[in-house]
Amino acid sequence: MNKLTRADLLSLEQYAEQRDDFRRKVMAHKKPRRIALGDHITLCFEDRLTMQYQIQEMLRAERIFEAAGIDEELDAYNPLIPDGDNWKATLLIEYADVEERVAALVRLVGIEDALVMRVGDRDPVALFADEDLEREREEKTAAVHFIRLQPSAGDIEALRAGELISIGVDHPHCQINPITLKADSQKQLCGDLGVER
Repeated sequence: MNKLTRADLLSLEQYAEQRDDFRRKVMAHKKPRRIALGDHITLCFEDRLTMQYQIQEMLRAERIFEAAGIDEELDAYNPLIPDGDNWKATLLIEYADVEERVAALVRLVGIEDALVMRVGDRDPVALFADEDLEREREEKTAAVHFIRLQPSAGDIEALRAGELISIGVDHPHCQINPITLKADSQKQLCGDLGVER
């Protein structure tokens, strides 16, 4: 996928005029890309459109309109756009209660490395967590992690042959049996790799 440039973004005024329609479009697009793993873990698969939305919202919230500020946002979010041969996702650990969330973040140290994604019954897809960030603190994990999933050439061929994607969690304090993704999610993720469904 092509990375975003300033030319791809709307001005603050244009975005204000188009925001409601654009937001509806993005929310519908994100729905099959958002995978709930149990009650408290969500994996959001990112792409060019989801990152354009993030950038537009940041520019709006921070009232950024100068080239240097826009370039900073592009530099921050472009690495989360898949490269055409991989998936990139945001892993969210979500608890409404603050005390429960803090306890979970202590208990779930290493959760970002415990995702297990498979194509059919093949070996797990290679996973790389928080590549551009300092590693987690040992006593507690973060509530948000950035994940790159790098399928092998064999995984991609298996997807072309119709094999399905499943995702689970294998962590000492969080076992989530693999779930096979729904058809609309399969289609979106296959599309990220140029595989038609």
